[in-house]
Amino acid sequence: MNEIKFEAAGVLGLGFMGALFATVRVKRMGADHFECFRREGEPVIFVFWHGQMLPLVHVHRNEGVVVLVSEHADGEYITRVLHRHGFGTARGSSTRGATRGLKGLIREARAGRDLALTPDGPKGPAREFKPGALAVAQVTGLPVIPLAAGAASAWRLTSWDRFLIPKPFSLVRVAYGEAVWVPRTSGRAELESMATDVGNELDRLTALVDGREG
Repeated sequence: MNEIKFEAAGVLGLGFMGALFATVRVKRMGADHFECFRREGEPVIFVFWHGQMLPLVHVHRNEGVVVLVSEHADGEYITRVLHRHGFGTARGSSTRGATRGLKGLIREARAGRDLALTPDGPKGPAREFKPGALAVAQVTGLPVIPLAAGAASAWRLTSWDRFLIPKPFSLVRVAYGEAVWVPRTSGRAELESMATDVGNELDRLTALVDGREG
C-alpha cells in the first residue's frame, strides 16, 4: 500500500508542477557562476534554503543533480517527485542516516554528478546554515554554489520553512552566488565561520530574488 502511495505522489507531483510552471516565467541571475564549471565538466554543490526547493526543482529538472533527502517518512514522497523530474537522491541528513548520506554524496560526486543540499533541513531552524554541507565540500573538494529562488507572487505554507509555491503566471527569479571552496585543512571553528558567511550570502541572494535588494 505504501508503495502505491509513494508512486502516486510522484505522478501527481509531476503533473502539478508541469501545469503550474507551464505558466511561470523564469529569470536567472549570475548563472555563469555554475555554468563555467558545467562547461569544464566539473561538478558543483548547490546549497539553498529548504523552503525554496519547489521552483529550483523545476529550473534544474533533468540535469541529473543528486539531492540529499531525509530518511524521515516524508522523505520518500519527496524522493519520488525528484526522480520524476530527473534528479538522483542520496538518503540521510544531519539528524538521521548522516554517515550513509555522506557516503552516497561522495560516491555521486566522484561519478561527476552535481550535488544539492539544504543546509537548514530537514526540520530547521529555518535559514540556519548547518556546517554539514561544507563538510561534504571539504571531503569531495567540490566548489559550493549558493543560490536562491523567489517569486513575484507566491503562496507560502505555514510549515517551519515557509515553503514557497509560485502562483500561476508569476515571475520566478533565481540568483546564483560565487563559488566557495572549503580547504581540506579546515577545522570545526573554520567550518562554522564559513557556514555563517555562506548563510549570509544565501540571505543576500534571497533578498535579491524577492526584490528587496538592487
